[in-house]
Amino acid sequence: MSSFYLDAGTTWSKILEVKEDGKRTYSVLHSCDLPEEREYIKTTGHRAKGLKTRGHVNEIVALSKGSQECLGNNGVILDLGSRDAKWVKYKNGKFSDMDWNSACGSATGATVEMLLKFYDIKAEQLSPQDEKYSITCGIFAMEKIMDDISKGIPADIAISKFIHGLAFNAFKFTKEPQELLLSGGFCENKCFMDSLNKYCNALPLGRFVLVDGLLY
Repeated sequence: MSSFYLDAGTTWSKILEVKEDGKRTYSVLHSCDLPEEREYIKTTGHRAKGLKTRGHVNEIVALSKGSQECLGNNGVILDLGSRDAKWVKYKNGKFSDMDWNSACGSATGATVEMLLKFYDIKAEQLSPQDEKYSITCGIFAMEKIMDDISKGIPADIAISKFIHGLAFNAFKFTKEPQELLLSGGFCENKCFMDSLNKYCNALPLGRFVLVDGLLY
């Protein structure tokens, strides 16, 4: 019999299946398609509300525990999701600082996905740009994208400038660390990672950090 752990994000959910022999299997599916009849050992994420679980864990706690081995005694990890951003800092082996932003300007992953789908562009087609949009307000950022495209700038360039703005915001939001560990789907977005590396040494940990944190 398998045991299931769930990180139920706004758009995408990450599931960890642990079999009786200890073998782990990871999967990703749309949060709207989560099987309601399944019982989870532990869950995290606001979309887990109403599902069967033996225990629910705060996302900051799951992020902290899931990244502890990689963070070591000192480090900062940022989880950048579809609609929010949260980070944890360790210093001298102890929890030192954190922040969580779910305001307008941090609706990051969902906005990028919508732009790519609307303009029929693959993430692999994006190249990092030296220019960036200021995206303190998501609505104004969208306006800049539309204005540039209407002036003849290719959509992939405009979206890449938007992603550069997201990367810069991530760097500032985490208080400008020299090294930044990253959790979430943006780990798989080369344009974002290349843009973030303009400001710090960015190390991707993948999409399953929070769900791994549920094992502790």
